[in-house]
This record gives sequence, structure tokens and C-alpha cells, in this order.
Amino acid sequence: MRGRARDHAVMDIRLPSRALARLAGLALLLASSACRSDAPPAADPPSAAAAGGTAALFARIEAARGDAACDTDAQCHSIGVGNKACGGPESYLAWSSRNDDGTRLRALVAEHAAARRAEDTKNGMMSTCSMALDPGATCAAGHCVLRTMANGPGAGAPVAR
Repeated sequence: MRGRARDHAVMDIRLPSRALARLAGLALLLASSACRSDAPPAADPPSAAAAGGTAALFARIEAARGDAACDTDAQCHSIGVGNKACGGPESYLAWSSRNDDGTRLRALVAEHAAARRAEDTKNGMMSTCSMALDPGATCAAGHCVLRTMANGPGAGAPVAR
């Protein structure tokens, strides 16, 4: 009798790899369902459905940024936009100081960040708390663009919302 009990106590629980993949996918889906995405393209505005008019504020930021025309890298700058639930910007935009000192742009960005903070608080938003690093900006084909691995040092930083 003792031998039989031992045989039953050691059970071989093996799941097929397909079942494990499905379980892992389900766990990932559940874990991410409470979080806002942290990796859309930098130039995409926040959702138009966002409360508080943040989409309209983002449109004003884009208008103030203009075409970001430049002659040299020294005229190109990056600015953090939005607000992650854990703090810091959601993404970065490139802008040019060739024709503007950026005062209006900075004010709009600060207003937008405050609105996003208020949204996050109101909606109980969570984040992965990953940090969106400033990639910097460079002048390419007469327009300021965010740096990438292909166009300069300090580049390649993740640009997230």
C-alpha cells in the first residue's frame, strides 16, 4: 500500500508547448491590460478620445513646432512631450530654434503635461515606469529630426509615450 501512495504522489505534469505559449500570452495580455502603451511613435498625438482636450493641445504643440526647418545641428533641439504615470515625458519631438526661441512651445508642452497628469490621476492610469530617454535632435535634409542609431552619438534611445 505504501508503494502505491508514493506512485500517486509523484505526478508528471507536462504541458504541450502550444499550451504553455497560450498561457504565457494570456498572462502578458492580463498584465498589460491595466497599463497604457509605452511605445507608440513619437509624433503620434495622444488619443482623440482623451479627456481634457490633450489631443487639441498636442495639435497646438505641433503647430508651434512648425516644420522645424534648420541649417545646422546647433539649431535642433528635442523636447519631452506628455506625462507618464510614473513621471517623465511620454515621447520627444524635434524642434528648431532657427526662427523661434521655443518659449511658446515650452509653455504648451508644460500645459499638455499637466493635462496628461490630471488624466492619469483621474483614470487611475498605470505605467511600466520605463524611462523615455531623450534621443536628441539633428538637422537632416533641412529639418530637425530625432536622432537614431544611424544618425549620431547618444542616439537610439527608446522613444515612448
